[in-house]
Amino acid sequence: MERTRIAKVDDVKLVRRGEQVEGTLHLTPHHLIFCHTPLQAIEDGPARSAGPKPRELWITYPIIQTCTLRPAPSASHLPSSIRLRCRDFTFVCFCFADEKKARDVYDNIKAWTCKLGRVEKLYAFTYQPQQLEKDVNGWDIYDARAEWKRLGISDKGVDRGWRISRINSDYGFSPTYPALLAVPSGISDNTLNYAGRYRSRVRLPVLTYLHSVNNCSITRSSQPLVGVRGNRSIQDEKLLSTIFSTSHSNPPTSTPPSRPRSRQSRRSSEEDVSSTGSDPTLGDAEALEDEMIARAGNGDKTDGPRVYGAQQHNLIVDARPTVNALAMQAVGLGSENMDHYPFAAKVYLGIDNIHVMRESLNKVIETLKDSDVTPLAPNRDSLAKSGWLRHIAGILDGTGIIVRQVGLQHSHVLIHCSDGWDRTSQLSALSQLCLDPYYRTLEGFIVLVEKDWLSFGHMFRHRSGFLSSEKWFNIENERVGGENLGRPGFGNNTGPGHALENALLSAKGFFNKENTSRDSIVDSDGELYPYDIAQQNSKKAGPSSKNGPGEKSTTKVKETSPVFHQFLDATYQLLHQYPSRFEFNERFLRRLLYHLYSCQYGTFLYNNEKERVEAHLRDKTRSVWDYFISRKEQFLNDKFDATVDDKVRGRERLLLPASGEVRWWNELFGRTDAEMNGPTRVPQTHQGLGNSNGVAIKPTVLTGVETAEEAIGAGVPEKELGPDGVASVLASGLAGLGIGKGKGKEGWKSPSPSLKKEMEVEMQ
Repeated sequence: MERTRIAKVDDVKLVRRGEQVEGTLHLTPHHLIFCHTPLQAIEDGPARSAGPKPRELWITYPIIQTCTLRPAPSASHLPSSIRLRCRDFTFVCFCFADEKKARDVYDNIKAWTCKLGRVEKLYAFTYQPQQLEKDVNGWDIYDARAEWKRLGISDKGVDRGWRISRINSDYGFSPTYPALLAVPSGISDNTLNYAGRYRSRVRLPVLTYLHSVNNCSITRSSQPLVGVRGNRSIQDEKLLSTIFSTSHSNPPTSTPPSRPRSRQSRRSSEEDVSSTGSDPTLGDAEALEDEMIARAGNGDKTDGPRVYGAQQHNLIVDARPTVNALAMQAVGLGSENMDHYPFAAKVYLGIDNIHVMRESLNKVIETLKDSDVTPLAPNRDSLAKSGWLRHIAGILDGTGIIVRQVGLQHSHVLIHCSDGWDRTSQLSALSQLCLDPYYRTLEGFIVLVEKDWLSFGHMFRHRSGFLSSEKWFNIENERVGGENLGRPGFGNNTGPGHALENALLSAKGFFNKENTSRDSIVDSDGELYPYDIAQQNSKKAGPSSKNGPGEKSTTKVKETSPVFHQFLDATYQLLHQYPSRFEFNERFLRRLLYHLYSCQYGTFLYNNEKERVEAHLRDKTRSVWDYFISRKEQFLNDKFDATVDDKVRGRERLLLPASGEVRWWNELFGRTDAEMNGPTRVPQTHQGLGNSNGVAIKPTVLTGVETAEEAIGAGVPEKELGPDGVASVLASGLAGLGIGKGKGKEGWKSPSPSLKKEMEVEMQ
């Protein structure tokens, strides 16, 4: 084929984790395959007759995040090398005695990785499944009608206050939403049509989960189009009012669940929680959050004891930092004016946008980037400074707020961020994972990913960068053509900071002739996993209008972000905190993240349901669930206890995330627990300055609570919450951005250049 300059190279040395082996590198249209035969450490009769078994390392091109060619002239007596950093945190270095062959391999990898131009040229469209997978059809696991019926919503069932609307059956109403939408029974499609115009990309509030115990709901949407003029929509207000009233006519018919024991408190969950104003099983941060929400919801008018579930505090959750959300009003977007939603309270969460998350992961990678040339453990201080665990803790903290409101306060919750497909998907899916034991089974987790990530339009293609980018390819010390000269980041070894690598590569005897280790450094399982994806907004009518199926497209680096990776990392935290409550194991999460980037299956290739239907993925590709269902025994948790009994501690229906106990997912990074998390870990509460990994954890992710009557604790995310005098922090934060404090026309100023830059970052 025209892109194949070289298909096979012999005598290539693979360097991985500071060790090296010699073998043959094969280049196919979809994979790099390194083959070598390990030496026998112990020679016995049967092994000698059969011969050593070759080992192979397969690397799919889309999983390559950066590729760096380091040419070396023959006079230097150093090998030319190609260093690969993969999105699954596999770091390898291929060394060539011939510089020309190294360049040919580099050009070949670049051509097959970032010059495809179309999603239809990825491996999924030519992949032929193994016999093991042929009898499985993963496309049939998720059926929207069946899932709504499981939740108690169907056309023929008892009316629980919800119906299934077909207003989007042809995806003409909202191109990024699923075809079937669950909406209140009392709301007509005509009302939906008008309400949709008030939400960004017509992503109006619709149901994603209905709690079986109390009939309370989790709905999701995008931000409203408030703008500086304070626009409002009567239909949107009516829709939300009806959503938050759906449980009134259907009181709980079963006993409310008991509060599960909090991992952040050693006190018994059986203590009387109705005799005090705060729940004794909560940590200080959680108690502060619940108290602020209750105070705002009641207007601080209630005296005496507060019983959980007796007062309903319906909640709008804006996942963005307060200032970010309010700054969006300057460009016609924004957050709900609670004067028009007196039936609910609104909270702001300090969860940062996709660009902050991408940079945080890049800092982790910068700490791990020399994993190919050295076996040394990563610097834990540098890992802590990346902020990655702080972001995971914030997401779990926000999840805990939603779980307590729905499962314990018997309240309805609406979740949104900017466009409602990144932070919203994280919070919505994790909340359901904690509320419903079904989603903690293997099948249920698959349904959850299909529903809240795939059907509701998380932009996997944009966030994952399947078609790669030439910006991720670099030739060091290139004097002709100037390709990425002196470019900082991974693969640039010209500065003093790379003395370790240069010394290792040039040390005499570094490339040994033998490798007698019985554990090959080539992982035949090909476990290459993570790096992920986050949120992109354009000002026009929807992402599906650009670069749809069949159109030539490229990766926009600034639109990539590890959003789905963070969701899996947060799920790992829950699995680690509650090891007997999940049917699937840690390896299932790792392999799922790997196959997000392998492009071997069609499940994640597009941005929304509409694009997948138009691309005929069911007919042209295999589902990623084929892989897991056909190998189910490999991904089952042997500690799983399926019993659910709210009267038995440790078997309750609800899980409460312990955001102060976050830890590094060391298996994902190919490191030991001691290397990533330290030799000993002493559990600490969320209220401290940091967890046992030395990572600073903010006391709460909550940055503000707002109702029609008052605002409590509203402030910029960097400020610590306090019960008194915090509202002024928001005013000062907005003043710093050039926005006035008033709601009227006189109170708003023209956005300053710094504000415009801040808004562009939020909208990107």
